[in-house]
Amino acid sequence: MGLFDMFKGDTEEKTPHFAFATSLVYMIGADGKVENEEVGQLLAVLGGEESGGSIGVGAQNQRLLDRAFKYQQNTPVDTFLAEVTPILTDAQRMCILANILDSSLSDGTAAPEEQELFQKFLEAFGISEERFKPFFDVIVLKNDRLVFTKTDHPSNQPGHTVQLKL
Repeated sequence: MGLFDMFKGDTEEKTPHFAFATSLVYMIGADGKVENEEVGQLLAVLGGEESGGSIGVGAQNQRLLDRAFKYQQNTPVDTFLAEVTPILTDAQRMCILANILDSSLSDGTAAPEEQELFQKFLEAFGISEERFKPFFDVIVLKNDRLVFTKTDHPSNQPGHTVQLKL
């Protein structure tokens, strides 16, 4: 390893799993602050490994996260999207979109920067808003916990039923 190797870009192979983890890292950093809910959601999505009765990240996922954070800090999102989009299947793209949207809403609302980043992912992945809308509606419903604390919430009104609009 040379003295200046630390300044080189990420030279490891880009895999779909790397793309997944790094996409989440881009989203949690999009608004310039990392909320506890976002980190918790990231760890839950990547899955942990049990050690001594508690769940930790695990060595393999810790390495993946370290690499993802380093990559995100040194690489514009447009470059990332150009590099990983061709290696992802449609199912992987949709999974990433669902998870980054869920991450953006994990603290209650999606900041404008998170909304803008989500739009970049949609466009790079070639997924229309119309196609993604049913997934969007389910994730918004999942994260709308005000239905439990706000009695006058529109979804709590008599006769209201939750339905997917296709």
